[in-house]
Amino acid sequence: MKESEKATFGAGCFWCVEAVFQRLEGVKDVVPGYCGGDKDNPTYKEVCTGMTGHVEVAQITFDPATISFDELLTMFWQSHDPTTRNRQGNDVGTQYRSAIFYHNEEQRSAAERSMEKFDNSGAYSNPIVTEITTLDQFWPAEDYHNNYYDNNPNQPYCRIVIKPKLDKLFMDK
Repeated sequence: MKESEKATFGAGCFWCVEAVFQRLEGVKDVVPGYCGGDKDNPTYKEVCTGMTGHVEVAQITFDPATISFDELLTMFWQSHDPTTRNRQGNDVGTQYRSAIFYHNEEQRSAAERSMEKFDNSGAYSNPIVTEITTLDQFWPAEDYHNNYYDNNPNQPYCRIVIKPKLDKLFMDK
């Protein structure tokens, strides 16, 4: 078995996605960045316009002996609303769309099975609109986005949006 694998998810603002996945045992690293657009090496300012086609994502390096891709997918579905197109809470735009960028055919198949399972589970009142797309290119975000929540816990977005999400997801842990 490999020592580490990568998963790449878009589930709204990458600060939230990063903060969630950093807290999972078996996750070695989480890097915020951009995928799915048509501009090489985009900047945060460019992606925020919604004109580049990129999604804010988190690329997760994980130990598959400790946490499986399926377990990461479960947290992905639970950590955001995959039924809203181009929106997570007050974050609106194509850059906030729900997306799984798979790294290989096994991930593609697992993502499709997982989406079908969650879509049929009754957990959501609307159909899931998450896109499942092959990873073409991952562009790391600017350095100041790394560990954003941990480095800026008193920033209003962190207090109002991220902390309640973390409290809800990890209250039993």
